[in-house]
Amino acid sequence: MIGGPFFVLVVVGILGTGLMAGVFCAFSAFVMRGLAALPPAQGVAAMNAINGAAVGAAFMTVFMGAAVLSAMIAVVTFVVWPDAGKLELLLGSALYLFGSFGVTVTANIPRNGKLGRLTPGAPEAAVYWPAYVREWMFWNHVRAVSATAATLLYVLALTWSPSGP
Repeated sequence: MIGGPFFVLVVVGILGTGLMAGVFCAFSAFVMRGLAALPPAQGVAAMNAINGAAVGAAFMTVFMGAAVLSAMIAVVTFVVWPDAGKLELLLGSALYLFGSFGVTVTANIPRNGKLGRLTPGAPEAAVYWPAYVREWMFWNHVRAVSATAATLLYVLALTWSPSGP
């Protein structure tokens, strides 16, 4: 069974990935749907404002913190190689690092950058907006599922004992 400082690390990792799963879920469930219902100029302006606010300390601490914690959990798992839960810890770390953090960096942020360079009321913004929403939502669903699965796997790792679940 996982114990000591490693247990604390995994619990904090659960909190980080769980919080991010909630953020991503909220965007998939209602934030983006609400923005998509607005006229394109308003949707673009609102999303650009959200993207600007997202680089604040609160969000970035949780988002980047969860990535750092996931990497630390993976490294410590390789070093300690616990009797139980190692597969769950490694899979959870990979899911968050690649499916949430990696997707954000490679799929969502580039789309946010392109949107941010557009003037909300301009014709090109109105043309890009529906594709942006569709593509951004797809990748956000991937982020939400990945963060949720990472959280679940971390929890499962803490419930395993050498004799089984």
